[in-house]
Amino acid sequence: MSENMICNGCEGCAPSDKIKEAVCISASRIYDSCSDKDCLEDLPVLLTKAGQCMIDKAASVRVNDVDVCSVAVSLQPIPFNKGFYAVDITFYFDVCLDVFMAPNALPMPVKGLSVFSKRAVLFGSDGSVKIFSSDCGTDASDGINPPSKNCPKATVQVAEPIPLCAKLADKHSCPCMPQYRIPESIMRRYGGEFSGESDKQVLVSIGLFTIVQLERSVQMLIPAYDFCIPHKECVSSSEDPCELFSSIEFPTNEFFPSNSPADKKSPCSCCS
Repeated sequence: MSENMICNGCEGCAPSDKIKEAVCISASRIYDSCSDKDCLEDLPVLLTKAGQCMIDKAASVRVNDVDVCSVAVSLQPIPFNKGFYAVDITFYFDVCLDVFMAPNALPMPVKGLSVFSKRAVLFGSDGSVKIFSSDCGTDASDGINPPSKNCPKATVQVAEPIPLCAKLADKHSCPCMPQYRIPESIMRRYGGEFSGESDKQVLVSIGLFTIVQLERSVQMLIPAYDFCIPHKECVSSSEDPCELFSSIEFPTNEFFPSNSPADKKSPCSCCS
């Protein structure tokens, strides 16, 4: 290893610093991961009784915004395939709709919930030991630390979902929606139970980008330079607000949009 290696992310390290020692750290190692681009077409939107009454009288709907309000992740080993795990993921989407009661009427905002589940199979290695740690909590009766299972940790990263479209459909013509258990914390966001009886149903289509990965806590030997000691002083936020504002540059780009790629290549595109 080169002696001129630098310590990235540590302000006090100089390029000439040499490796002091090899240290053992506990870190999360990613054993397997996968990415997905899903087009979730015609997801039913669950609505409260008040929201459903508006939908039953609506002439048309439009999807305004979609947000991932929660994700439930569960992990279980694959039988007869050692080291592989099934990651079951359930996404809860907060759907904001614009409801039009007449063709030329102003839209009325209505919020609902859509649910989507998927499964990913990934390699997470295996281990047969029990893990005891001081931060696992203790049994109040005898002060004994309970063991934790030596399973990998599943992590799901979700980009901002893309609302594609929404439409009204006859409830009887729609396919049966899978029965999902809606957590109480999510139901409270909408003010109570979702309506079960309706004449119309809203179907929404969503574009979703996800990354799923399995990671384990492992011990790794890494080169160390020195302890990272901060050299920058903490700046107080009690300075004069006008003085702080005067240090901000004028946002020219906000008032004058940048040129298109074609304009950058040819400053005078009209010239022959």
